[in-house]
Amino acid sequence: MRRLYFAAITYTVLGLVSGVFFREFTRATAFTGATQLGLVHTHLLALGTLMMLIVLALDLTLGLSGSRSFSWFFTTYNAGLVVTAGTLVWHGLLQVAGQDAGPAVAGIAGLGHILLTIGLGCLLFSLNRPVRARLAATETER
Repeated sequence: MRRLYFAAITYTVLGLVSGVFFREFTRATAFTGATQLGLVHTHLLALGTLMMLIVLALDLTLGLSGSRSFSWFFTTYNAGLVVTAGTLVWHGLLQVAGQDAGPAVAGIAGLGHILLTIGLGCLLFSLNRPVRARLAATETER
């Protein structure tokens, strides 16, 4: 639970800092077009902070953090989010500089999204046993 809490704090700080960076960097360079830098803020806050808080609530309710699949979720999901956010920053900086990103950036971003998907699958797998146990307990009480 502690790791989830600190991950939520970290993603909140990174999300807020990335929003300020986007605003100030594009203003300082007088950039007026669309850029991937604006997406970093929302990705970190939604996929980072909100997801970690939701999973923290699930962990408090169902006790997920003891399973091996939960550890796989936490590691894989966070790695995927860091890769995805890093690629968004890289692509956004290239856009502001007026350079083409090329296929390598898209490939690395795809890898980040694949890791996020694997992490979500591990989370769903780790939910299976506690949810079934909770349902069985509810049926027994009736």
